[in-house]
Amino acid sequence: MPDRDSVLTPPVADRRPVERTHHGDTFVDPYEWLRDKENPEVISLLEAENAYAEGQTAHLAGLRASLFDDYKARTQETDLSVPSYETHTTGQAYWYYSRTIEGKDYPLWCRVPASSQDEVPDLTGGSLPGEQVLLDGNVEAEGEKFFSLGALEVSPDGSRLLWAVDNSGDERYDVKLRQLADGSTTSIQRGIAANVTFGNDEWLFYTTVDEAWRPHQVWRHRLGSDPASDALVHQEDDERFWLWVGTSRDRSWVVLTLGSKLTGEARLVPTADPTATPRLVTPRREGLDYQVEATAERLWIIHNDRHPDFELACAPISDGEVAAPFDTWVSVLEPRPGERISEVEAYADHVVVEGRREGLPAVWIAPASDPASAEPLAFEEPLYEVSSSAHADFTTDRIRLNYTSMVTPHQVREVRLDTGVQTVLKQTPVLDHPRFGPYNPADYVQERAWATAGDGTRIPLSIVRRATTPVDASAPLVLYGYGSYEASMPIRFSVPRLSLLDHGFIYVITHIRGGGEMGRAWYEEGKLLAKTNTFTDFVDSARWLVDNGWTSPDRMVAEGGSAGGLLMGAVANLAPELFAGVHAAVPFVDALTTILNPDLPLTVTEWEEWGNPLEDAEVYAYMKSYSPYENLREVAYPAILATTGLNDTRVYYVEPLKWVQELRRTSHWGGQNPILLRTEMVAGHAGVTGRYEKWRELAWEMAWIIDRGGRGRAEGVQS
Repeated sequence: MPDRDSVLTPPVADRRPVERTHHGDTFVDPYEWLRDKENPEVISLLEAENAYAEGQTAHLAGLRASLFDDYKARTQETDLSVPSYETHTTGQAYWYYSRTIEGKDYPLWCRVPASSQDEVPDLTGGSLPGEQVLLDGNVEAEGEKFFSLGALEVSPDGSRLLWAVDNSGDERYDVKLRQLADGSTTSIQRGIAANVTFGNDEWLFYTTVDEAWRPHQVWRHRLGSDPASDALVHQEDDERFWLWVGTSRDRSWVVLTLGSKLTGEARLVPTADPTATPRLVTPRREGLDYQVEATAERLWIIHNDRHPDFELACAPISDGEVAAPFDTWVSVLEPRPGERISEVEAYADHVVVEGRREGLPAVWIAPASDPASAEPLAFEEPLYEVSSSAHADFTTDRIRLNYTSMVTPHQVREVRLDTGVQTVLKQTPVLDHPRFGPYNPADYVQERAWATAGDGTRIPLSIVRRATTPVDASAPLVLYGYGSYEASMPIRFSVPRLSLLDHGFIYVITHIRGGGEMGRAWYEEGKLLAKTNTFTDFVDSARWLVDNGWTSPDRMVAEGGSAGGLLMGAVANLAPELFAGVHAAVPFVDALTTILNPDLPLTVTEWEEWGNPLEDAEVYAYMKSYSPYENLREVAYPAILATTGLNDTRVYYVEPLKWVQELRRTSHWGGQNPILLRTEMVAGHAGVTGRYEKWRELAWEMAWIIDRGGRGRAEGVQS
C-alpha cells in the first residue's frame, strides 16, 4: 500500500538532458529517457504517478461508486442485438447476432437457422431456440488481462469462423480458425494486423505490419496448410500508405485498398482464382483519392478528381492488366453545395451512399440504374448520427441503419431500398434509475448553436443538457473537441453522459476545423500550416459559451483524446484561464518529437496531416510553435488529468508522462490544481476492455470532471 507521502507529493523524474537539433534550432529535452518502458525506473515512475493520482482523488471514491451504479442501473445487461440475415453458398441462411449476459464482461456471438428474412427472431433478450454459440468472449478472455477482437467472420459456406484477437492492447493480433461443426480451433498466424478475411472457402487473406506498425503486406493462406508456406500477395513500400484487404459483397473479388492521407489505390483478386496476381484498378496518381466498391462486372468509385467533396463514378471491369482505367470512369452522382460524399455500398439493384450534408450525416439511396436520382433520407431530429449497417447479402431488398442522437438511444432501423421507408426494429433500452425514474427524452434538450471564430468562421456546436439546467452562467460544462484527420465527431447517445447531465452539467461538442463535419475544405483549414485554426476554434468556442451565459471559466472542463489530446495541450497553453480542468486522454502532446522520428509507428504516414518537419524548416518552426510539450509556460494552469495506456502503439505513454513532469515544474498553481497522470498498465489506445472495467474507467474520469466542474455532488440534480 502506498505511503502517505506518495499520495500527497507528486513523483519527480530525473532530468537527463538530451539535445535535439534541426534546421539550426536546438531543443533540450530532459525527459526523453522515459521512452524506454523496459527500464524499471520508468515502470516505477508510472506506478508512483498512479498512486499519486489515486491519493489526490481519494475523496471521489464515493462519487465513482455512485456513477458506476448509475451506469449499471440504466443498462439492460442481458440483451440481444438485432439479428442480421445471411445466406451462405450452400443455400443455408442464418440469423447472426450477439448477446450479453448480466455479470459477464464480453458478448457471445451466435447464430440460429433462418427460413425467411421477414421472420425476425424475438428481440427481448436471452438465447434463441436452436442457437449455436460461435464465440464466447468471456471464455476466450479467461486468464487474459486484455481482450479485443479485430475481426470476426464466417466462411462463405458457413462452416468456419475466423477471428483476430489482441491480448495486450498493442493492436497486434493473433488469427484463429474454428470448425463450427465440432468446435476444433487452430492458430493461423500471430502478431499481425487486425485485418483478415476469407477469399473463398479454402483461402484467407490477412495483413501484416512493418517495424513502424504500418500495415504494408497482404498474405494468402490456404486452409490446412503450414502457415510458414503462406504467400505474399502484395507489398506496399511507400511508407505513407496503409494497406487493407476485404471481400466484395457479392463475393466476386478480394479487394486490396491502399491509402495515404491524400492518395488512394485499389487492386483486385478474383475469388474464383485466389492465387492470381492482383489487378490494378487504375494507376496511382498523387492527390487522386479514391476507393472502390466492386461487383462482378463493374466498380462503383468514390473519388476527388473534380470535386474536393468527392463524387460517385461507375466503370466496367475490363479484362486488361488495368481493371478500370481512369478514362472509363463515368460520373453518376455529384455533390451539391454543402454535401460531402464519402462511402458507397453496392447491391444488386441499388446503391447506398453515405456522406455529410449541412454539417450532419447523410444517407442516399438510389436505383443502381439511376444513381443521380438519389435523395437523402429524412430524419426527425435536428441533431442526430446515422450510418448504414452494410448488409451481407448482395441481393437484399433492405438495409439496416444505426441511428442515434444526444437524447435518443441507439436504434437499429430497417430501410426498404425501393421505397426508403424506415422501420425501427429495436431501440437500446435505458432502464429506470432508482432516483431519477424512467428515462424520458423530454427531460433533456439538444440543440445546435454556432460560435464565431476570430476570423469570422462559424463553428457548429452540438449541445445537450437537462431541461431544468439553467443557461445563466451558473452551470458546469464539458467542452469536447477533436479536429483532425477529417474525422467528424458523432452526435450520439451515452448512458454515462446521462449521469453527467443529471449532475447539472451541460455537454458541448465543438465541431472545429480539422474535422470533416463541414466538408473537405473544413478539414484542409485545420491541417498542415493551418493547424492552429483547430486550437483557436476551440478557444473561441469556449469564449463564446462564456460570453453567451452557458457557463463560466471556473466551471468549464475541456476534454479530448489522441489528436484531441494534442488539442487539449495546445488550448491549455493558449488560454489556461478559460478552464477549471482539462482531461487529455491518450494525448499527442509531444507531437514534434514524434513527427521528427520516422522510425516511430505512424510518423511517415502522418506527414501528410502535419507536414514533414525533418525536411521542411517552415513546418518545423510551425509545429514547434504549437506542440504542447515545447510551449509550456510559467502560468497558472488549470487542473489537468492525463490518461494513457502502457501498450498504446498510436500515442506512446511517454508523451503524457513527459508532459505532466514538465507541467508541474512550470504551473504556478500546481498545488491548488493538481496535475495527474493515470496509466492503465495493460491497455492500449482504446483503454481497458470488458464492460465493467470500462465503466469503472469512465466513472473514475467522470468523477474527476464533476469535481473540477465545481458542482460535483453525488446526489445529482433533483428531477
